[in-house]
Amino acid sequence: MKDLKTTNILLLILVVPVVFYILKTMSFIFIPLIFSMFIALLFLPLMRWLAKRKIHNFISIFIVLLIFVGIFKIGGELIKITSREILATDSLFFEKAIAKINLLAASFEDFLGINFFEEGNVLSHFVNSDTISENFGSTFDFIGNTVSMTLMTAFFVILWLAESINFQKFLNNTILKQKFASVKTFMKIEKDLIKFVKVKFLVSALTGLGFGLACYFFDVSFPIFWGLFAFLINFIQMIGSVVSVILLSLFAFVELDPTSVLLFFILTITLIQVIFGGILEPIFMGRSFSINIITILVMLMLWGYIWGVPGLIMSIPITVFLKIIFQQFPQTKLLATLISGNEVTIKLPRLKKT
Repeated sequence: MKDLKTTNILLLILVVPVVFYILKTMSFIFIPLIFSMFIALLFLPLMRWLAKRKIHNFISIFIVLLIFVGIFKIGGELIKITSREILATDSLFFEKAIAKINLLAASFEDFLGINFFEEGNVLSHFVNSDTISENFGSTFDFIGNTVSMTLMTAFFVILWLAESINFQKFLNNTILKQKFASVKTFMKIEKDLIKFVKVKFLVSALTGLGFGLACYFFDVSFPIFWGLFAFLINFIQMIGSVVSVILLSLFAFVELDPTSVLLFFILTITLIQVIFGGILEPIFMGRSFSINIITILVMLMLWGYIWGVPGLIMSIPITVFLKIIFQQFPQTKLLATLISGNEVTIKLPRLKKT
């Protein structure tokens, strides 16, 4: 038995890297597949409600597609408004920004005593004909990959909702052998993921609204753009909130004069992020949904390395899924406990009195 257990452990150590390698190599399939599964879980309650009203499954899927089209329409309109806001900006703003960047670069060089940039515009050091052509090429590749991923995700969502891919039966036939356990686990996964997405969407929307209003009241340019940027990047757990505060603070430092107004603006956006992301989000999530901070960081690094930005966005839902699966087996309950951050108790055998 000991040899069999050792063999299983060695096989597991060999299989895990192979699985991660396959996930990274076949990312063009696994990213839309997993992402579409989470999207389909969000619409399953609506599909069940429509089924109770004796509405055909084809019509229900069509209604879901209309909802998708409406979401993309609203997103497109927001992008149009943001583009108009940026294009309508006076050229004096860009000249002021370039002058401020040059001043900061000169101060940085004086502090270190080393000349990094040539005389003139600092941006010319980073932007030239070669970098422009490279950026255009990478931009076109990014747009092409995004369009293909979006179409594949929509295709997989239709398959999930049409039950061509039945997630509950998949659990029942593979991981969970008992039908009652698979149904219970499936409902738990659906409930927790829907709760996570609802809370994350609400917190991100409030954060974006707060950033936009802060830019408006402190007279920082592009309030709609920064609100939309904060809303989108806040879906990346922990990292997104830090990035949004740092980038907006740097932008405000370039645009505003280094006075108390700049300090109050940075404190305001930091306070907004702390209130919504650090206080309200954990309260809305509840203690039953808690995940250890170390686990979050490890999962962010792992899935970010495997799948890039989509991996950063899906890292927490994947962690929730794994945690619920681990809770179903006595052998893996310890891993679920470590993920949730609860205290681990180990029972030691009692010693017999002599």
